[in-house]
Amino acid sequence: MSQDEASDRSQDRLLFHLKTRGAQTAADAGARLGMTSAGARQHLLKLEQAALVESEDRQQGRGRPKKYWRLTERGHGRFPDRHSDLTLDLLTSTREIFGECGLERLIDHRERTSISDYGKLVGKQKSLRRKLAALADIRSREGYMASVVEEAPGSFLFVEDHCPICAAAAACQGLCRSELAIFRAVLGADAAVERTDHILAGARRCAYRVGKR
Repeated sequence: MSQDEASDRSQDRLLFHLKTRGAQTAADAGARLGMTSAGARQHLLKLEQAALVESEDRQQGRGRPKKYWRLTERGHGRFPDRHSDLTLDLLTSTREIFGECGLERLIDHRERTSISDYGKLVGKQKSLRRKLAALADIRSREGYMASVVEEAPGSFLFVEDHCPICAAAAACQGLCRSELAIFRAVLGADAAVERTDHILAGARRCAYRVGKR
């Protein structure tokens, strides 16, 4: 691997890290990725020149503020929506031809299909932890960068660091409502599911708190 290729790979790892972890200092990002603080900072400065990241100073107690790095809108664009233009065109056409009622029927059909498809894999699992792990695996393969964090015994945070249909969801927010309904149906009546973070509301990710009723 050439020096340029190694540098590009390190920068891609930093972008992915900021996407999945949120704003980080160069020292924290470097420690996570096996880089020195100076090395991580050098890569971040190059990414800043490319308008992929930006920084802000945060005061934490006494002493000098710490510089935190985060993705810019262009940086988030490195994790693109899947077929966003086509999806938007189809949603617009459906609304124009069939009206809001037709669009709702389309969302309902997608919801039923997703519940059926997800249920074939998630429904086989016995525990809530295993159901969430199976759901995260499915959603990650669909581009949502999903993961599960156990906050306390029997209480979990289901996290999606990327939304591959974000552009479509912004144009048709019924899709987001449907996502929550899908999760509740697939995880079963014994699971309580609440959305805590929402990309369309300005959060960097979508997250759901899941526990037993």
